Amino acid sequence: MTDAPLDRQAAFSGTKEVPDALRFDEARLARWLEEAVPGFRGPLTAHQFKGGQSNPTYLIEAASGKYVLRRKPPGRLLPSAHAVDREFRVISALHDAGFPVARPLVLCDDDSVAGTMFYLMDFVEGRVYWMPDLPDCDRAERAAIYDAMNDTIARLHTIDYQAAGLADFGKPAGYIARQIKRWSQQYLASQTSDIAEMDRLMAWLPGAAPPDAGASIVHGDFRLDNMILDPVAPKVLAVLDWELATIGDPVGDFTYHLMQWIMPRNRDGAGTGTLVDFDLEALGIPTLEQYIARYCERTGRTGIPDIDFYFAYNFFRLAAILQGIVGRVRDGTASNANAAAMVSQVRPLAETAWRFAERAGAR
Repeated sequence: MTDAPLDRQAAFSGTKEVPDALRFDEARLARWLEEAVPGFRGPLTAHQFKGGQSNPTYLIEAASGKYVLRRKPPGRLLPSAHAVDREFRVISALHDAGFPVARPLVLCDDDSVAGTMFYLMDFVEGRVYWMPDLPDCDRAERAAIYDAMNDTIARLHTIDYQAAGLADFGKPAGYIARQIKRWSQQYLASQTSDIAEMDRLMAWLPGAAPPDAGASIVHGDFRLDNMILDPVAPKVLAVLDWELATIGDPVGDFTYHLMQWIMPRNRDGAGTGTLVDFDLEALGIPTLEQYIARYCERTGRTGIPDIDFYFAYNFFRLAAILQGIVGRVRDGTASNANAAAMVSQVRPLAETAWRFAERAGAR
């Protein structure tokens, strides 16, 4: 956003001291990892990454090197949320298939080790960008980064998930319908105010969903700031945050990724970035239509039909996800200091979703 605070990048990157509610016994964890991970040597220290709204994520610095630990938050949680075991499974399969993810090392389901289930993976050194206009890059590099991002999501959606050992990772049919039901339930479970557009969307979306546009591994939250780029080259080294991954409609996943082109601008600078009002040609960033065309070339599609429905669905879904974060603030289990700012975004996202629903025929 052009009017975002200048320190927004710093506010969401790097590490911080672990708050008391999310601490664990570092010595106990080190002893367990020395037994479970070949080559691991303690002692260790842990710092929490500032980014991330769901599962607390830590930089682990040990005598044997740097690692990343991702765990369930403690406390009362929404049903089916924070599934770090599913994350570990999908990144293990993707790593074996040659897809860019951090190498997974071990999953621990013994809550006595660190308080909740967690997994450990390699630390990947590289760049993480939170601003979709890539202000620190030149025109040519922006174009190359966007092309690499497009290629990466196209690769994900063309992996043979059955051959990768993920045939039972999700149901290939009815993904959008299940997502609408899931996020409606979770929105209602974490609701803190009445939003008329969310009520209308929950009533309209189930009957408006188009037929499945295929089945593939879907990330669920594929966006620029969920990937690590090579320190000097426009290359994706690792895609992060696989909590929402499953088997489902790749078009639903891709159109979620497209939302940064049309995301409403949040005046307080919090939340997801946007390309609205930027001169994309001057920046070297493809237009929405150009980006869609390149993805379709790479995946063998002729286009993205029903795009207004998909945008309505995805803005609704994001509003429900952010409402879940607001609910965790209420319940004291939010893992990010910026989580309270999410409350200001839910209503604008719901209003945007309803505008797309009206374009798709909702009345």
